[in-house]
Amino acid sequence: MASSSPVFIPTETLSTILTHKTLINHFQTNLPKVSTYLQTPIRQSYNVSLSSSLLLMPSWSSSPSFPFIGVKLVTHFPQNSAFNLPGVQGSYVLFSSETGQTLASMDCTELTLYRTACVSGLASRYLSRDDSEVLVMVGSGSLAPHLIRAHLSARPSLRKVVIWNRTVEKAASLAEKLRECGEFEEVSFEGCGCGCLDEVVGSGDIVSCATNSEEALVKGERLKDGAHLDLVGSFKHSMKECDDEAIRRGKVFVDNEAALVEAGELVGAFDRGVIKEDEIGGTLLELTSGEKAGRSSSEQVTVFKSVGSAVVDMLAAQFVYEAYMQGAR
Repeated sequence: MASSSPVFIPTETLSTILTHKTLINHFQTNLPKVSTYLQTPIRQSYNVSLSSSLLLMPSWSSSPSFPFIGVKLVTHFPQNSAFNLPGVQGSYVLFSSETGQTLASMDCTELTLYRTACVSGLASRYLSRDDSEVLVMVGSGSLAPHLIRAHLSARPSLRKVVIWNRTVEKAASLAEKLRECGEFEEVSFEGCGCGCLDEVVGSGDIVSCATNSEEALVKGERLKDGAHLDLVGSFKHSMKECDDEAIRRGKVFVDNEAALVEAGELVGAFDRGVIKEDEIGGTLLELTSGEKAGRSSSEQVTVFKSVGSAVVDMLAAQFVYEAYMQGAR
């Protein structure tokens, strides 16, 4: 599998290899397998400044059937929007776990967007209703179009996407781009902003949030019965995208255990006695392996909180690397 020298896989090549549907399927099939032999220490996070941080996410395999070591290095600079740059940037480096040889490196900004969105899409297969028709997207940053595509891939029944942003022009612009791309001819896209969030949240069968908010945007009392709430943005105690009522109403699932100590929505809810850790419904691994059940009724409100993990980073990088090498032959 290894080449004579490391390869660099640029973003434009990566985007020709990946689709949200294929990556969701890859995660669903392989997450239960690789989790038995991947070592994944808790990610390291360092404050570079008051608003910026550096994150390191290593992972390595103990099995010859999956001979990889991977490290993701990520910077989070939320102020980059002022410079028209992504707030999250980074690199992923893949090594051979048999020889230690560097196999590949790739700009993981796009890789992270795909894997984050596809984790939410995979969770939606287990937690959202089969007949979901309306997706509400809270936020219109670089992750939003990926989350929209992932949820549409996971739930083909969706027929309407409402995009909310504090700046209505940004929401309207993203809605227009998605209409013009021609991928989803049977889906309507709308953009809105300012004071209408409570109303649009109430219409959502799936509500997906990708913001840096430190104030609760989604109010639990506004969620309709049977809604699925997908929370992606927060990874610090100070950050939260929903209020305690949403956590209280919903059956809560997480992508991995790190969410229990990192996500502001959950840490705060634990501290205030809104929910106990043993009331969490399960992890994404437990859902995909069948160890835990997902949605139990059409009226149940479900919540999925993700903070990212080295396991899905590794799976995404492995998928890209092997497809790239196959194409290079």
